[in-house]
Amino acid sequence: MIVSAPWIAYPEISEKPENHWSFSEPKAEDGDDVYKLIANCPPLDVNSSYCNFLQATHFSQTCILVRYKGEVAGFASAYRKPQQPNTLFVWQVAVSSKCRGLGLASQMIEKLLARKHLSDITAVETTITQDNQASWALFKKLDAHNGQHGHISTFLDENTHFKGKHDTEYLYHIPLNTTQ
Repeated sequence: MIVSAPWIAYPEISEKPENHWSFSEPKAEDGDDVYKLIANCPPLDVNSSYCNFLQATHFSQTCILVRYKGEVAGFASAYRKPQQPNTLFVWQVAVSSKCRGLGLASQMIEKLLARKHLSDITAVETTITQDNQASWALFKKLDAHNGQHGHISTFLDENTHFKGKHDTEYLYHIPLNTTQ
C-alpha cells in the first residue's frame, strides 16, 4: 500500500482532497459510518457500533468527523479526563485509506483543539501500542509543535492488565504550549 502518494492508488483524489474536506462535530446519524471507518483502519480496536453512536452523540463536542465528497474520510474521538478536565484524552484517530498521507490526522487534532469550548485544554494524552507507527508519528509531531515536553509511560501492560491478549498500551502525555 502506498501511503505517501494515495492519489496513485486512488486517482480520483488527484485534485487534492484537502480542498474538499469538511470538518464537523459528529451526529447520531454518523455512528454507523464511524463504525465502518474504524473497522477499515487496523490496527485500531473495533468497539461496538453502540460505542460509536455514543461518541457521535454524548461526546460529539470532543470528537471530530471529516467528510470528503459526502463520505466519511476521518474521525477522531476524544474526551476530557474526568479527574483532569483540562486534559483531552484522544481515544482513536481514523483516516480512510483514500486520504492517508495527506495530513488529515494532524488537521483533525488541530481543529479539535481550536474549538472555543476546548480553549482551556492544557495537555493531550493518548495511548499507543508499540507497533502503531502512524499514531507515534502523529503524536510526536504534536509534541514537537508544542516544545517537545511530552513523556511516555506504560499505561496498560500486555501481561499484567491484558493477560497476554492485547499489546501494551503506552500513555503519551503532551503538555500544550498555550502561549501560541
